[in-house]
Amino acid sequence: MYVVYPLWVLAGLADWACHRATGIATTSGIKENLLHWLMYAEIGVGMLAVAYFEINAAVLLVVLGVFLVHELTVYMDLEYSSLLRDVGPFEQMVHSFLELLPLASLGLLAVIAWPHGWDLAGGASVLFNAVPLAQETVSCLVSRPRPRTPASPAPR
Repeated sequence: MYVVYPLWVLAGLADWACHRATGIATTSGIKENLLHWLMYAEIGVGMLAVAYFEINAAVLLVVLGVFLVHELTVYMDLEYSSLLRDVGPFEQMVHSFLELLPLASLGLLAVIAWPHGWDLAGGASVLFNAVPLAQETVSCLVSRPRPRTPASPAPR
C-alpha cells in the first residue's frame, strides 16, 4: 500500500501527461478518454473489494477478474488509439507500470492471505492444467493415430 499504490498513482499522472503531449483531444478524442474512465472504474472495483472486505479467496478472485478485464480494456484502448496518435516509447513504458502494478498488488494480496492464495493457485492448476490434460488423454485414448503427412514446401 505504501509503495505500489503511490507508484501506480504517479504512473497514472505520467500517462495523462503523455496524452496531453500527443494531443488526445484532437486525435483519438473522447472515445479513448472514455476507455480511460472505464479502466479507472475497473480498477476501482478491485480497490473497493480490497478496502471493504476481508482478503480471502473471493476477494482475490475479484481482483484477478478486475485485472483480466482491465487488460482486455487496455488492449482495446491501444488498438484504437495507436492508429490515431503517437504512443511513443515513454508512454509504452508508463503503460507497463500501469499494467504490472495491479498484478504486483494481486501478488502481494495473495501473500497476505496466503492460505487463500494457495487454494486459488491449486484450483487454477487443476482447472487450467489438469482438466485440459485429462481431455487430451481421453482424446488420445479414443482416437486412432493417423500417419503424418509430409509438410508442404514453403512458397518461394
